[in-house]
Amino acid sequence: MILERTRRRQMAILLLAVLLAAIVGQTESQKSDKHAPGSTCSSRIRCNTCIQTEGCAWCMQPGFKGQSRCFQNSSTLCPEEFTYSPKSEEFIISNEELTLATGGGAAATVTATAAAAAAAGAGAGAGLEQGSGWSHSSGKIVQVQPQSMKLELRVNEKHMVKVSYSQAQGYPVDLYYLMDLSKSMEDDKEKLSKLGDQLSTTMKRITQNFRLGFGSFVDKVLMPYVSTIEKNIQQPCANCSATYGYHNVMPLSQNTTKFATEVKSANVSGNLDAPEGGFDAIMQAIACRQQIGWRAQARRLLVFSTDAGFHYAGDGKLGGVIAPNDGECHLNSVGDYTHSTLQDYPSISQINQKVKENAINVIFAVTASQLSVYEQLVKHIQGSSAAKLDNDSSNVVELVINEYNKISSSVEMKDNATGDVRITYFSSCLGNGPELPTSKCDKLGVGQKVTFTAHIQLLKCPEDPRDWTQTIHISPVGINEYMEIQLKMLCSCPCEQPGSPDYQEHAESCSRHGTSMCGICSCDDNHFGNKCECSATDITSKNANDAGCRADNTTTTDCSGRGNCDCGVCQCHKRPNPEEEISGKYCQCDNFSCERNKNQLCSGPDHGTCDCGRCTCKPGWTGTNCACQESNDTCMPPGGGEICSGHGTCECGVCKCFVNEQGRFSGRHCEKCPTCSGRCQELKDCVQCQMYKTGVLKNGDDCASNCTAFVPVGVEKVEIDEHKDEQMCTFFDEDDCKFMFKYSEQGELKVHAQENKECPPKVFMLGIVLGVIGAIVLVGLAILLLWKLLTTIHDRREFARFEKERMNAKWDTGENPIYKQATSTFKNPMYAGK
Repeated sequence: MILERTRRRQMAILLLAVLLAAIVGQTESQKSDKHAPGSTCSSRIRCNTCIQTEGCAWCMQPGFKGQSRCFQNSSTLCPEEFTYSPKSEEFIISNEELTLATGGGAAATVTATAAAAAAAGAGAGAGLEQGSGWSHSSGKIVQVQPQSMKLELRVNEKHMVKVSYSQAQGYPVDLYYLMDLSKSMEDDKEKLSKLGDQLSTTMKRITQNFRLGFGSFVDKVLMPYVSTIEKNIQQPCANCSATYGYHNVMPLSQNTTKFATEVKSANVSGNLDAPEGGFDAIMQAIACRQQIGWRAQARRLLVFSTDAGFHYAGDGKLGGVIAPNDGECHLNSVGDYTHSTLQDYPSISQINQKVKENAINVIFAVTASQLSVYEQLVKHIQGSSAAKLDNDSSNVVELVINEYNKISSSVEMKDNATGDVRITYFSSCLGNGPELPTSKCDKLGVGQKVTFTAHIQLLKCPEDPRDWTQTIHISPVGINEYMEIQLKMLCSCPCEQPGSPDYQEHAESCSRHGTSMCGICSCDDNHFGNKCECSATDITSKNANDAGCRADNTTTTDCSGRGNCDCGVCQCHKRPNPEEEISGKYCQCDNFSCERNKNQLCSGPDHGTCDCGRCTCKPGWTGTNCACQESNDTCMPPGGGEICSGHGTCECGVCKCFVNEQGRFSGRHCEKCPTCSGRCQELKDCVQCQMYKTGVLKNGDDCASNCTAFVPVGVEKVEIDEHKDEQMCTFFDEDDCKFMFKYSEQGELKVHAQENKECPPKVFMLGIVLGVIGAIVLVGLAILLLWKLLTTIHDRREFARFEKERMNAKWDTGENPIYKQATSTFKNPMYAGK
C-alpha cells in the first residue's frame, strides 16, 4: 500500500509538471505571436497606421498582390522604389560654441552656417523671445549647446541628442531678498541692513554683473490673520507700521549701496496668527518680471527669509476669500500687492510652475524651528533649497554664498515634453566612464563642460493632428537658456496628402469612384470594394452583399476575419509562406492550423494531410494528429498470447495497463505486476510443511495429501531472475521466523525455497532480570561506601582542626594573663611625714 501511494504521488506530480509546461509554452507562444512584428504589421490597412507601428513599412506598388501592404521592414515583399518607411532624422539649426565670458563681454562663435540652417529649414525661429538659448547675438553668453534643431521622429523609435552645458565665468546674477517683516523679525532687519554692503561686496567677487533687490511681506489684512480694528490695522504693535500683504521695496538694481538704506528704513508690522503670507509675496516676486527687474539672461536667485510657516491655497477661505490665485502680477505703481484681499494664497504646485517657467532658484533662509518644514517644501519646488538662518540673521551672507555655490556647481536638465514624448537623460558627468541614467551632475567648476545624452522616444501619435508638431525645450534648472527641438512626429504618409504623385482623385484604378492614395482606394460614399467597383447606393443591396461574405446571420465578421469582402465574394488573404493557403467560400478553411506532432502538421506528410483545419490520415494511421497506428501488432507479447498480456488495452500502438484489485500492472506489454500478491499465499502452507515441518500442514499425512503439485528445491539464498518471470514471496511463521521462496510458471510450476529460516536469537530473560537486580544492588552498595568514606574524612578533618586550636592556647583554664590583682593605698591626711 505504501509503495502504491508513493507511485500515485509521483504520477500526480508528473502530470502537474506536464500541465504547467504546456501552459507556459502556450503563454510564451501567445506572447511571441503578440509581439511578432510581422503579425502586427499585416493587420494595418492604412499607410498612416502602418508607419505608426514599430518595424513596419508600407508598399505603394499599384496592383500589389500580397496579403497586406503593411509588412515587416526587413521583408522583400515590395520593391524598394515603392516602399515607404520613414526614418528618424535631426537637423541642427543653431550651434553656437559655449563661451567663457567675463561679465558678458565675450563674443560667441557661431559654427552653424546660414546655408546649413537653410537646408534644415531654419529661419522659423527668428522671432523667438529674448533670452532663448539660441538667439544670442554677439556679446551674449552661451551656456547651452546646441541651441536649436529640427527632429523628425517615428513612433517607438529612440533618438539620441547630445546637449552640453558649461558655467560661464562672470555670468550675471540677480538676487532678490524677500523678507518677512513681522514684529518677530525686527532684529533680523537691523542685522540685514548692516550686512547689506558685505553681501553686495561678496557677490561681486563672484560676478561684477550683479544686481540686488529687496521686498517685504506680512499677511492679508483680513480676520483671522490680522486684527481688523481700525486702530490695530494702523498700528498692530508698538513701533509698528500698518499691516500689508506684500511690498516691492527696491527693484533689482546695480546700486547695491541703496539696499542697506532701504532695509533699514523699512518698518516692521504685525499679525495675529503664526503662519505668514509668504506665498503671496513669492508669487508676485516671480510673476512681476518687469516690476522686479528680472533680466532675461541671468541666474535668478530669490532669497526668502522668515521665522514662521506659510499659508497656502485654501487658507484664504478662513478670511472669506474664495477666488483662487490667478498667478498674475498685481502690483500698483508704488509696488503694493493690490489683490491681497481679493484672491486666495497660491498653491505649492502654482509656485513650482512659476519657478520652472521663469527659471528662478528659491533659497529658503529660515530659522531652526521651521527648517524641517521648509526642507519638505523644497522637495516639491524645482531648483529650491533650504538653509538654517540664525535668529538675528547674522549668518545671512555666508548662507547666501553657500547656497549660491551649491546651485551654481550643480546642473540638472529638465524639459517640457508632453506625455506622448518620453525623454530620459544619461551622462558620465565629469568622468570618462560609461554614461549612467541621470539628469543631474554636481561639483562643476567654472568653464567645465558636461554633456548629457537625451534619449527621445515618441510613445504614440496624439489624436489631434495639430499636435504632431511640437516645440520642446531642454534646459538646465535655474538657467534661462535652452536647447529648442522643433519636433515633427512622423504619423502620416505624404502619399495621403493632396499634391503628392501617389494621391489621385477619381483615379482609373479606383473605377473613378474614389481616390487612389498610397496604392489603395479610398472610395466615395456610394461605392466600396478594393477598386470601388461595388455600388452602395441601395443600402439593402449592400447588406445583402455583406451577408454573402458571412457563414450565417449570427456573425458580423466578413470572411471569417481572414479575407476581404468584394461585392459579396470573399477574397482570402495570402500568406507569406506560399505553401500555406486560406480557402473556402467564407475563408473558413486553411492547411496550416491542424494539430501537430513533433512540430509537424498531422505527424508529417507520410501520416496525413491538413484539410480545412483537420487532419486526414493516410491508410494505417489514425488519431487527431495521425500519429497512431491502426494495427495492434506492437501490443502483442513476444511469446504470443493476449493483447497487452490480458492486463491492458492497446491505444495508438502502446499498451495502457490496468490497475485492479490484484495490483498495478506494468511493462511494455503489461506483463509485470510488482504489487500483485500472485500465488504466494496459496503456496505458503505447502512450502512450510515440506521445507521446515511447520505450519498448519506440519502433520505428515496432511502435507502429503495436500501438497502434490510441486516439491520445493532448497537454495541457500533466494534471488529473482527477471528474465524468467519469477515472483518473490516472503512470510513470517508462528515462531517469528522469516522464510522466503520464489516460484515461476513457465511451462510447469517450480518453487525454490530458502533452506534455513531467519529466526531472531533467543533471549535469556531470567539472566537479564537477575543481572539488572544485581547491578542495582552493587550500585547502591557503592554509593553507601562512598558516602561513608566522605563523612569519615570530614569528621577527621574537623577533629584535627579542634586539636590544633587547643594546643595553641597559651593559658589553661585556671590562669588569665591579663588579670591583675587590685592594689589599695591608704594615706593619713593629718600625717605630714614628721
